[in-house]
Amino acid sequence: MSIKIERLNSQFEKEISNILQTEIKDEDIKFVTITGCEITNDLSYCKVYFTVLDDSKRQSTWDALKKAASFIRGELSQRIEIRHTPELKFIFDESIEYGNHIEKIIEKINNEEE
Repeated sequence: MSIKIERLNSQFEKEISNILQTEIKDEDIKFVTITGCEITNDLSYCKVYFTVLDDSKRQSTWDALKKAASFIRGELSQRIEIRHTPELKFIFDESIEYGNHIEKIIEKINNEEE
């Protein structure tokens, strides 16, 4: 991955988080955490990984993010100097959930040994 793409990934992550906190009025999006961005080498797509505090609101948050994607993309085009702003694709980040699952398994094993 090029240094330019890595820099854009972190810039996108920071700006999208900022946009979600300050510009979006939708209540479903208020408690979203952006965990990472992956921009393709040709700059056509950006996978935006997110997680939510309340797991029961995962789907409604996902739907709200999909609806807001074009607005967020427009805001990004004004904030980041790039010839073509990539299309945003929101993806729920399973890694935190997976990490919690592994942690519980380890805890269970440790409790059984005692």
